[in-house]
Amino acid sequence: MRHHMLSFTALLALATAGAAQATDVHTHHLSCSYTSDYDMQIKAAGITFTRSSGHPGDVFMHDGMLRVDGNDVALSGADAARLREYEHELRDLVPAVAGIARDGVDIGYSALTTVVATLADTGDERTRLLHELRDRHDEAVHHIDGTIGQGRWDAGEESDMFGGDLQKTVADLVSNVTGDIVKDALSGDSARLASLQARTDALDASIDKAVNAPAEKLGQRAEALCPHLSHLQQLQQQFQFRLPDGERLQLIESNMDRTDKASYAQR
Repeated sequence: MRHHMLSFTALLALATAGAAQATDVHTHHLSCSYTSDYDMQIKAAGITFTRSSGHPGDVFMHDGMLRVDGNDVALSGADAARLREYEHELRDLVPAVAGIARDGVDIGYSALTTVVATLADTGDERTRLLHELRDRHDEAVHHIDGTIGQGRWDAGEESDMFGGDLQKTVADLVSNVTGDIVKDALSGDSARLASLQARTDALDASIDKAVNAPAEKLGQRAEALCPHLSHLQQLQQQFQFRLPDGERLQLIESNMDRTDKASYAQR
């Protein structure tokens, strides 16, 4: 049975760490950490949460109405208002996360482009690598636009968009660019060595301009979403209705609470 976890926080952190994966520069660490066992789909007609294991497995909300595992839930006026607020918060939050994800991809690939343009030794090799980067960048943005950009979040999206794809790109480029640098360093040609020194000296300044400042601003944008995630959790804690097992509906959870529960269960 597939166990999966949605993590807004992981997406935000990975987006702001795109440049760090590419160039080993500063990474912004978020002060908040929230996860969920649910996949999510936002449409005009409502928001659906689903998961392959656990109960409830299917939750639907829209305009103060709630349906859990196919059954309508009787709500007080106060809880209906909380659900409307919850839905409104999510509808505002997801596009903001998508925008941060797009910009994180842009920054990460900007870093890689700067490295290639500065250090690739030959014109043909530089052109080939830059074209490859452009294609992978376009694929990553297209993926974001077709998933969270459309209000759909599936398990593992954060690792697909940033972890695996960007790391593979970095590994490919390192092997190519490093080979060129080693050739220059071992050539004994004073002109090539001088050119290599000039290029490496210029790289720090280029990376700082292309990556560090934009990444810091992106980290601040991501950090600004933490109160919205906290608000969602607070609304959940205020729900007065109960699920058939007597528990409150909990669609997101702080990692701290999850860790505390796991520690308690092991005692």
